[in-house]
Amino acid sequence: MTTVQFPFSDTIAGYVTQFDPASDQFGLKTSDGREFQLALSPMTFAKLAQNLDEPYPDATGSMRSMLVPGRYLFAYGVFYPDSDIFECKQIVFVGRTEKDFVFERPSWWVDQVASLANFYLKAQFGSGEIDYREYRTSLTLSGEKLRDNFRQETDTISRLVYGFATAYLMTGNDRFLEAAEKGTEYLRAHMRFVDLDEGIVYWYHGIDVKGDREQKIFASEFGDDYDAIPAYEQIYALAGPIQTYRITGDPRILSDAELTIKLFDDFFLDKSEYGGYFSHLDPVTLDPRSDSLGNNKGRKNWNSVGDHAPAYLINLWLATGEEKYAKMLEYTFDTIAARFPDYEHSPFVQERFYEDWSHDTTWGWQQNRAVVGHNLKIAWNLMRMNSLMAKDKYVALAEKIAQIMPAVGSDQQRGGWYDVVERLLEPGQKHHRFVWHDRKAWWQQEQSILAYYILTGVLGNSDYLRLAREAAAFYNAWFLDTADGGVYFNVLANGLPYLAGGNERGKGSHSMSGYHSTELCYLAAVYSNLLIHKQPMDFYFKPRPDGFQRDRILRVSPDILPAGSIKIGHCWIDDELYSDFDATALTINLPTSDRALRVKVQIIPV
Repeated sequence: MTTVQFPFSDTIAGYVTQFDPASDQFGLKTSDGREFQLALSPMTFAKLAQNLDEPYPDATGSMRSMLVPGRYLFAYGVFYPDSDIFECKQIVFVGRTEKDFVFERPSWWVDQVASLANFYLKAQFGSGEIDYREYRTSLTLSGEKLRDNFRQETDTISRLVYGFATAYLMTGNDRFLEAAEKGTEYLRAHMRFVDLDEGIVYWYHGIDVKGDREQKIFASEFGDDYDAIPAYEQIYALAGPIQTYRITGDPRILSDAELTIKLFDDFFLDKSEYGGYFSHLDPVTLDPRSDSLGNNKGRKNWNSVGDHAPAYLINLWLATGEEKYAKMLEYTFDTIAARFPDYEHSPFVQERFYEDWSHDTTWGWQQNRAVVGHNLKIAWNLMRMNSLMAKDKYVALAEKIAQIMPAVGSDQQRGGWYDVVERLLEPGQKHHRFVWHDRKAWWQQEQSILAYYILTGVLGNSDYLRLAREAAAFYNAWFLDTADGGVYFNVLANGLPYLAGGNERGKGSHSMSGYHSTELCYLAAVYSNLLIHKQPMDFYFKPRPDGFQRDRILRVSPDILPAGSIKIGHCWIDDELYSDFDATALTINLPTSDRALRVKVQIIPV
């Protein structure tokens, strides 16, 4: 390839090595150790990373004094072919000092989740009554509804409900809980089917709203899953209701969860010697081996096995403490550890399989390609599971992924994590080729941040903390839409929003609702505050009079964390101090009441 002979703009992320006031130049070393020389120009401007709903934090006047060795920053500027100096046009600092990271302040993620929840409240319901009849799957960049789109998809409502419930857990804002409860009721009334013959619940793909009428869409109409019942749609139908159940203890939600899990066990579970969960069912016969499924016949994939845990199952165990859910978690993680690694062929896990676990490398768009975020998602969730049921193989696989992935899945010049790449290198190649281009998706940044934060919190490795901070810095510097609200679906490698069209231009779609961005806020705050910086956090619950009726115990652990790492500091019920709790077990014995109780719990690190 010939040397580049034209100027182009790009971003460099790295650590300041030195600054020379006389030449107005400074050195910047990337995450993988390469050093660049950068020059300020008369028009260079600077800012701090800016949270949603924050005023613009200008740093231009002090940027030269802030260029001290060891500070991490993003520099956007121009490479000229006739110079070895990168001309810097914009700097984004991630803290006021070289040891400060704004996103590790105790309230950063709490403030962000409140802004996200308010954005979706306004976009979907305006300032008036919360009525899910008005919900629309597709939202524009600014949060406007596409009026010609009246499809309401079950999964996207459930994911939005998850976001509202999570925002309530973190803020105690009653309007967020109202949105979560009304969304759960809407799902139960319009998207749920109770099969009395089989004793199961399954969830419609969605409904088309036409005035006062609605048409139920049973089988999926999403291209990858057309005319089938995909496991992941049934999995994510539970995400929002179960997060709401953690707050209210509504027994109807628990019943729905139990009957949906029965659907998984009766029909998706492979009861042969191979085990695991099938990815799709025939919508009429509920047969995973039906010829009608085409290339989804007898298949298993990451979603059908791995998504149970983060979407609903960990939260269900946290809310109930029931052994059967711990056993199901163990089964899924043992399956992942046994079947997904493929390191004799590729640095990435295998994600698609035939019934006998032989590799499916010809399926649809994926072929033999890797979704970077799925690798990181495995590492993150293995570390959660290890705190519930410690196994050396969980930690070993999580660390193997964590150590391999930066070189093959991250952008070590600009920061952030890539989307989908070829799993194998062709002869002569040193870099795994992008499947589409070098864009970066919001949800895959989430997986990297949570993976490296929990690895840091549990194992105390300083390299993992560096990687967590670099990932969180990229996300907070480039993904937050501080003008219109919400987060961008994709950015380009340099951090600028990718707004070409379709799903990637909007804030709501089949692929995006309120789930990943709020899950990130919740767990980044939990890991950063409670495990790493040892800062207390407040959480909010509102048990119904019939809530948690099996034992009338409210379980308040925010996530599966190492035993003994946190405890209850204080508890308030209806704003009065309350003492009937087990601090180390993280449980509260609820009093009998004829109304919902407002519970505030302070969780403190040990």
